[in-house]
Amino acid sequence: MLKRVGIAAAIAFLGIFQSSAQTKLERPKLVVGLVIDQMRWDYLYRYHDKFGEDGFKRMLKQGYSFNNVLIPYLPTVTAIGHTSIYTGSVPSIHGIAGNDWTDKETGKSVYCTTDADYKGVGTTSDKIGAHSPRNLWSTTITDQLGIATNFQSKVVGVSLKDRASILPAGHNPTGAFWFDETTGNFITSTYYMQDLPSWVKDFNSKNYASELVSKGWNTLLPINQYSESTRDDVPWESLLGSATKPVFPYNNLATDYEKKKGVLRTTPFGNTYTLKFAEATVDGYQLGADDITDFLAINIASTDYVGHAFGPNSIEVEDTYLRLDKDLGNFFKMLDKKVGKDNYLVFLSADHGGAHSVGFLEENKMPTGFFGEGLEKSLNADLEKKFGVANLVLAVDNYQVYTNDKLISEKNLDSEDIKKYIISSLKKLPEILYAVDMTEIGESPIPEPIKTRTINGYNWKRSGDIQMVTKDGYLAYYAKKGTTHSVWNSYDAHIPLMFMGWKVKNGESNRPYYMTDIAPTLAQFLKIENPSGNIGQPIVEVLGK
Repeated sequence: MLKRVGIAAAIAFLGIFQSSAQTKLERPKLVVGLVIDQMRWDYLYRYHDKFGEDGFKRMLKQGYSFNNVLIPYLPTVTAIGHTSIYTGSVPSIHGIAGNDWTDKETGKSVYCTTDADYKGVGTTSDKIGAHSPRNLWSTTITDQLGIATNFQSKVVGVSLKDRASILPAGHNPTGAFWFDETTGNFITSTYYMQDLPSWVKDFNSKNYASELVSKGWNTLLPINQYSESTRDDVPWESLLGSATKPVFPYNNLATDYEKKKGVLRTTPFGNTYTLKFAEATVDGYQLGADDITDFLAINIASTDYVGHAFGPNSIEVEDTYLRLDKDLGNFFKMLDKKVGKDNYLVFLSADHGGAHSVGFLEENKMPTGFFGEGLEKSLNADLEKKFGVANLVLAVDNYQVYTNDKLISEKNLDSEDIKKYIISSLKKLPEILYAVDMTEIGESPIPEPIKTRTINGYNWKRSGDIQMVTKDGYLAYYAKKGTTHSVWNSYDAHIPLMFMGWKVKNGESNRPYYMTDIAPTLAQFLKIENPSGNIGQPIVEVLGK
């Protein structure tokens, strides 16, 4: 009897062991990152009543939305935004200190992804094609997915912008593709591959972009329904292509595109084109077709170009978001069909926001103005009078002053005296709120969160020596038309964040979170290690734990 019981127990144990051994770790088949360039959080609700049910509203109704997500560093620009989302880190650590920065050894400007060791694939332009993620010091969540699956996961970055495709895709992706404005095609570089895949060549051959702009750009709705925006013809908006006024309809697009393909960027059709290519990527690489999780990192970039040209309160921006809403709805339906509604996880966020145009603020009696025009020249002139040496300021970039350390050393000058004099001069400018020596930021009388964001954004090898913070509403001098971004204020630093799909329940939160919390949250969803430089925390509300 005891023998039979023992045999039965052994069989039962073996069955439990085999069942346990066959239980597989659950992961989504595909993760889709949607980063909408220059999307302010308030756009979700400003245009809410005009959105359809399948795009932004679907995410709000089926997904989990976070209403108080902030950017924890300065400056708030594209390259840093994408990098910080995917690394869970900040410029001080991950090394991407701007879209570009000044090399203090050479005095030359460095673009974040330019790499002369590689050539373009699918383009004859070295400038457009010679790129890699070499300047990125940390791993990304996409890198970590590759490591976790022994690089069986397929990881692809897609954007009109090189930097917004390359940096999210990480160091060793399946591919990263961006727009070549000389041809209208999507291209890559030899860092990733020696030839374009056949499906990319096939996509390029169809010339979708030409078809998209063929009928020009008119408003999706009757123009009198755009009550969330200013009147159509205002003096602070830029001209689009050969248009003589910044007003609808833009019937000149087809002709303009034939002459200069880059005009596509500053239209809503650049977003449509990007999502068409993203769908081709799903098919071409069979993303989400097996049980090994893949990752598609998409940047929607035309929202940024349109915002820069026309400003946040323009009919052009509103129409761009209404059209994007329809494009997203179609994209989600495509994923439902090809990957399965419950098989993919999507998050939507932004790399930064955008300020109101100076003209708009002036017209509505808000504090505003321009900053920085001729600043480098005037600082150098003042320094030469004081210290007898020309060109002691190497550059003014990213709201930072770079001192010419080599020259200061050669002339036996005191760098601390130089910096103190510069700070004293800057504080006399009416538009300056703070100017601080970055080696003394810890003791400076600057309130939070500005102090921490300044520290997080400071990379001692790539950032300037003095950080400037302007008063609210002041824009860089080059944004005389439209708008720009870079500062700590809510209009630049308050961004949307929504998750939808695999294992996500509907809900919303008003608790404060940061851009850097996205990557560790994805790591918990996927049960993989955080990116190497991660400082963020997983958002437990959306994880359901």
